Amino acid sequence: MKNAAHWVLRVGVAGEFIGHGMFALQGKAQWSGWIVKMLSVTEANANSILQFIGGFDIVTGIIVLLVPIPAILLWAAAWGFWTALVRPLVGESGWDFVERWANWAAPLALLLMNWPKKSLRAWFTPIKTK
Repeated sequence: MKNAAHWVLRVGVAGEFIGHGMFALQGKAQWSGWIVKMLSVTEANANSILQFIGGFDIVTGIIVLLVPIPAILLWAAAWGFWTALVRPLVGESGWDFVERWANWAAPLALLLMNWPKKSLRAWFTPIKTK
């Protein structure tokens, strides 16, 4: 059963990051507006930042799907938490944060199921599935 849950979480995290990455690459106007508001940059710079984020999200999703690495899962959980938290920080409802808990909880659950040994190297070693 653990193996099934492991794969469901991998697919879920990959879908979330690849999907959000594609929205970012398409230049989702709402997200670009948040970047302008939070970083006080021009819209052109915000779009460049959004393109970078989108590419990075897609790479994260692919890595989690193909060769999950604990450090990447930790990043995914932290980034998912931050992007959920951004909603109320830019004036949207706190419920928008709550609704996105799975964006950080799924990678965190996958990490907790496969917590690396105490060595630094283990954080960068792909998780083996049985």
